[in-house]
Amino acid sequence: MLEEFFSPRSVAVVGVSRDEGKVGHIVFDNLRAGGFTGEVYPVNPGADDIHGFRCYPSVTAIDGDVDLAVIVVPARLADGVVRECGEKGIRSVVVITAGFKETGPAGAVLERALVETARSYGIRLLGPNCLGLISAHSALNASFAVTMPRAGSISFMSQSGALGTAVLDWTAGEGIGLANFVSLGNKADISEVDLVKAWADDPNTKVVAAYLEAVGDGRGFVDAVSALVRHKPFVALKSGVSDAGARAVSSHTGSLAGSERAYDAAFLKAGAIRAHTVEELFDVAMAFSRQPLPAGPGLIILTNAGGPAILATDACERNGVSLASLENDTISRLQEVLPEAAALYNPVDVLGDAPASRYENALRILVDDPNVRAVLVILTPQATTEAKLTADAIAQIARESGVTTLACFMGDTAVAQGVRALREGGIPHYPFPERAVATIAAMQKHRRTLEAPPSAPAPVEADRALVAEAIAHAKHAGRTFITEQSASRIAEAYGIPVPRGGLARDFAEARKMASEIGYPVVMKIASPDILHKSDIGGIQVGIEDEPALLVAYEEILARARSYMADARIWGVTLQQQVVDGREVIIGVNRDPQFGPLLMFGLGGIYVEVLKDVTFRLCPVTAEEAHRMLTEIRGFGLLRGARGQRPADLESVVDVITRISALVMDFDDITELDINPLIVHDRGDGSVAADIRIGIGG
Repeated sequence: MLEEFFSPRSVAVVGVSRDEGKVGHIVFDNLRAGGFTGEVYPVNPGADDIHGFRCYPSVTAIDGDVDLAVIVVPARLADGVVRECGEKGIRSVVVITAGFKETGPAGAVLERALVETARSYGIRLLGPNCLGLISAHSALNASFAVTMPRAGSISFMSQSGALGTAVLDWTAGEGIGLANFVSLGNKADISEVDLVKAWADDPNTKVVAAYLEAVGDGRGFVDAVSALVRHKPFVALKSGVSDAGARAVSSHTGSLAGSERAYDAAFLKAGAIRAHTVEELFDVAMAFSRQPLPAGPGLIILTNAGGPAILATDACERNGVSLASLENDTISRLQEVLPEAAALYNPVDVLGDAPASRYENALRILVDDPNVRAVLVILTPQATTEAKLTADAIAQIARESGVTTLACFMGDTAVAQGVRALREGGIPHYPFPERAVATIAAMQKHRRTLEAPPSAPAPVEADRALVAEAIAHAKHAGRTFITEQSASRIAEAYGIPVPRGGLARDFAEARKMASEIGYPVVMKIASPDILHKSDIGGIQVGIEDEPALLVAYEEILARARSYMADARIWGVTLQQQVVDGREVIIGVNRDPQFGPLLMFGLGGIYVEVLKDVTFRLCPVTAEEAHRMLTEIRGFGLLRGARGQRPADLESVVDVITRISALVMDFDDITELDINPLIVHDRGDGSVAADIRIGIGG
């Protein structure tokens, strides 16, 4: 799809300057210095040659075919150059030039014209305002970055050029090889979604890493990454996720759902690994590129020092990494080769005076144990430590056994030769054990993603015509919400249980309805102008008889008129009072990038004070809904604590999947809260006691 960007046979650099300090000259020099073996054509109408290369006045004047054009001319001239590329038949263009939408409205106009011209010729365009790209296996450095990385198997995209240059320099110092590097710039055409799709089929790419600031096509991103991770891991560092810029919303779900929540849910949905620092991004990517995935849970820690091993063990508990339990035969074999004072369980401590041979003997035994699926070797420099020989042994055993192996050689100069040997042997090295354990956790998470069978939401039978009519009626009335009565009918249309009840326009209707429903009942003010009923005392619960009904009716109307004298009062709604259950909340907020974001948590004060909630992108499968229930801290209250019977969790899962189906079917629903959903004991179901639905569009 983007082959000519990464393996072109010829490249034209438009805007090559004689001035060695100018970007165009640097790009031209980088192409030559990087070892690119294809044709390189400098284009500059004011020069005859540069470094002995014939200079062309335009791309159309070039004699041969051109696969890739790199444009480094002033922004006002870029559109004309792209047009010439189209006439020449060039279909892959990198626009490094800045001065487009990042500068303001005038620049945005230039960028739109640039894209329109490119599309009219079928050109794919990277940039503008970007650093360029590098394909290490093609020896192609079509960028103005000074560092040409060694060839490796990590493909890295960055939405920050400055961060990209720093990462290139850092990876070179760490000995981390890259397959491809792309600076996305303004993403006027080619986006992160295009690169994910392209690298999914790239034989040189084992893992895709990304620094992201914003994702434009959220659904396309999730779909592309979901397809990628079935074959290659995707590791992302996402910045700019504070909730300061979140859209103001009126629902509980909206107030809790921000950019951070949405991206977390998107990465989870897609099966991506989320890093929180650049260091973590490449810690994980490096391991994926150099080592096989663990075959299952079970990490063994092999060390010559107790303290670092304890730190590693603590990190395992924090990261959910299970330690391997060794077979009795393994322990017996270890006893034969290790000193009497050595620790033979997990962590296995070969003691501080361990030479390389002791590490080697122990490691060969450990990788034979069927419960050991990953190894972390920790070494601290002691008087008898042989760092280089130990590293050589680790690398050899890892190659022979195929067991996932990471190393942590702590120190600096005393272990430097060993660290170099580890890198040369394909063993990921970490200066501290916590980073190694976090990496193992990411690898095991990816393994679980691969093992999970693909699932899709079960179809939901519903009266969609009723819902469409209710939404159309509300929009025709100029409302941005569905009335309480219509919200209940919508829930029923999707098979979600609601209390019996309805609208009473006066007390006579209220008295008759309460008699039919049966006491006790709940009464609420019915007004399109009063949304937060509880804030004004517009809700009365536990109404036991007709006298109490009259008192409640008069009080609620009086409070409503006192709160808003000109409010439209339709009457009151009455509902059967639902008792004896645990309260949870299910809500949806429509994220502008990713679509419906569904929340689950404990209801009532728990959601307002503790914010004990979890999120998923819709559509939500039954399996995902089950996991949501277990993720909240208060799950024990639902499962049954201190003699309580378990709540009807299956009914909650059913409501979650039905709400998911509803908001996927109707884009007009912008937010929805069921708060509370009253969950009865197991087998007795649940009831949506209060439903709010906001609409837009």
